[in-house]
Amino acid sequence: MADNMFQDITVEELNPSIWYCSRVHDSRNEQVHHHSNNIELAFILSGNGRYMVNSKEYDVHQGDLVICNPGDEHQNIIIDRDNPTIEFICGFSDVHFAGMGRNRIELQDGSAILRFSPEHRREISRCCYDIIEENDRAEPGRYYIIKALVIRMLVLIFRAIQGDVKNDFQGTSFSSYSKSYVTRKIIDFLNENYDQRISLDQIATNMYLSPVYISKIFKEKTGDSPINYLIRIRLEKAKEMLDSDSTKSIREIAQKVGYEDMYHFSKLFKRHFGISPLAYRRQ
Repeated sequence: MADNMFQDITVEELNPSIWYCSRVHDSRNEQVHHHSNNIELAFILSGNGRYMVNSKEYDVHQGDLVICNPGDEHQNIIIDRDNPTIEFICGFSDVHFAGMGRNRIELQDGSAILRFSPEHRREISRCCYDIIEENDRAEPGRYYIIKALVIRMLVLIFRAIQGDVKNDFQGTSFSSYSKSYVTRKIIDFLNENYDQRISLDQIATNMYLSPVYISKIFKEKTGDSPINYLIRIRLEKAKEMLDSDSTKSIREIAQKVGYEDMYHFSKLFKRHFGISPLAYRRQ
């Protein structure tokens, strides 16, 4: 029964050894070509750039996958310093897809860039974010969860290749699904950390995306900037504290929701609710 269920999975070996997985954000050009002894995948999370693989140059955009097989000479070239690529990089070995060399992912047209259908792009970007999050948590057993996510990603890549993906090399962008996922992660981060000092750069670093991209998609999905959204969360929390705890001073409440400056907090509170925190408490 099991054999019949899995006859459509045309792989010879899929038990990858994961050597590294990380987010890379670097505005400096790599000065020399280098190569790996394993497969290296680079999924472009955001930005625009150019890759040189085996002396051939490729323009890359958000949602593209760069495939470097063992021994491939490759170099990342920055073409837009205001919007450099932010990439998910993963190196691994011990895979063998049917019809390809062992420890190789080979495209029919011989290129090093794979572009996906919207469905496959959504799923692969989700895998990348989940791997990054799992790696950052550094909890026991993370290697095995990461390995399972990499296997899922590889099967999705193989399905895309088998599905005769069109490599037209036109610029792509994240689908609305991915934007919604990123927006939801930002909101979760703000709700969990509203009492800490938070900047747009910190949000962007936490999400492995550029501040410009963060602001753009967040406003697109919520109608507001991440910082204004954070201010609303803080002020609503402060209002709840004023309602429920008469023992805390206005200064203490301000500090509890992330404001060291009580006067700045009071000004924001009055602007938002039309009344000062002290007057609200007296009411």
